[in-house]
Amino acid sequence: MRRYNRIKAVLADKQKSSKWLAEEVGRSRATVSRWCSNHVQPPLEVLYEVADALEVDVRELLVPNRK
Repeated sequence: MRRYNRIKAVLADKQKSSKWLAEEVGRSRATVSRWCSNHVQPPLEVLYEVADALEVDVRELLVPNRK
């Protein structure tokens, strides 16, 4: 499976839980879990909400497509 987002890694860096993120962005823990495992990608608008909650630039949540 290809990785598109780094939400799980940023949560770990910020020492925050997926439960905390779910509460911050008003989504279920199951939804956030699917984002963290890259089974489902959050809509772009929600990705911005996640970035705001984690106090990071939205680009930090994405896996670069070029090295």
